[in-house]
Amino acid sequence: MYRKLALALLLLLPLAVLALLFAGRHIPGNAAPGYDYVLHITLPPANGRIGLPPIEGPPDASRPLVVIDAGHGGYDPGAGSWPLVEKVLTLRLAKALREDLLAGGGIRVALTRDGDRFLALSERSGIARRLGADLFISIHADSIENGEAQGASIYTLSEKGTSQTAARMAERENRADSVNGVSLESASDAVSAILVDLSQREALGNSSDFARLVLREVRGKLRLHDQEVQSAAFVVLKSPDVPSVLVESGYVSNPVDVAFLSSEQGQETFARAIGQAIRVYFARKAAI
Repeated sequence: MYRKLALALLLLLPLAVLALLFAGRHIPGNAAPGYDYVLHITLPPANGRIGLPPIEGPPDASRPLVVIDAGHGGYDPGAGSWPLVEKVLTLRLAKALREDLLAGGGIRVALTRDGDRFLALSERSGIARRLGADLFISIHADSIENGEAQGASIYTLSEKGTSQTAARMAERENRADSVNGVSLESASDAVSAILVDLSQREALGNSSDFARLVLREVRGKLRLHDQEVQSAAFVVLKSPDVPSVLVESGYVSNPVDVAFLSSEQGQETFARAIGQAIRVYFARKAAI
């Protein structure tokens, strides 16, 4: 009798557990009321290459091409807290800059992401290279705890940051290239070290020229955190042949910066300033 009872309990126990789970709506794969603990992550394709975004603007392929990268996206929100996390703000600023460039005419534009999707850091700069971009701009926003930091900063690539703050910024942004600590960056092609070095030297020089133009155009229009161009080892800027600049638009931890950058007027001001720097940069290149 005892053995029959034990066997019956053994068979009924799983059914009882399932019944309790169903009653509490805690079936695996479904969140309980008021909760959302199901995380969906879109990983890079098996072949290591993603589709290229559309190019907007003049159909003439001889026109300069700017690739605008809205930092973070998808499962990676970046800095800040809801409702205005970094990935939301950077996409709004990227779209505002795209509209400014298209309205001015003469420049082709592509966004690395036009929605809320995750891209590995190497994919972002890789899009610019595969499209043959003449300029790559990555837009971000900083955050700092228990501080009153505010304002924008302009960064170019260097192996060693110009300051501890620059090094901290690069370290935080570079972590976006992994999921649970596992790197998603695929191995690069075997390219001659000498050719890469020469190509990158030219790209770095053009990056510095453009960064100085950006700083000149935003001064007096946007609040600045750093009065000079900064440099740091940002992975997203490590394209050997495309001039690349990272724009920290402001601090999502600063209420004044958030109010300005989240407003339509603030986004238009940001776009006009960066857009003017882009137009001057290409005008100078055309005159050479």
